[in-house]
Amino acid sequence: MYYKFSGFTQSLIGASAPGAYNPQGLRPPVVSDAPPLVFGTPVKYASESGTTSEFLGKNRVPDLQRLFQTSDGLPVHLKRGVPDRLLYRTTMALTLGGALYCLVALYMAAQPRNKN
Repeated sequence: MYYKFSGFTQSLIGASAPGAYNPQGLRPPVVSDAPPLVFGTPVKYASESGTTSEFLGKNRVPDLQRLFQTSDGLPVHLKRGVPDRLLYRTTMALTLGGALYCLVALYMAAQPRNKN
């Protein structure tokens, strides 16, 4: 026996095979023709061009994988040495400076104004 969800009673009800496979009035997709071209010239896809462009640089992924997978006790964000340490310390300094600036601004906003 086949079942389908009834939108009226909000429960499962018995149904015929076509009704169960196309519930609540859904119809199978209709295949239509391709839409007309927006511009008059057809599009040339990369697979049709025949020539492929190659990256002429060296593949550094294996070297970086080897570097990042070494177990030397350093966190991943500090593995590349001095530039990573500099970026990390600059980010931490800006974060702490911004937090202190927010606290000072909050303190100044909480103080009553003097009426002269």
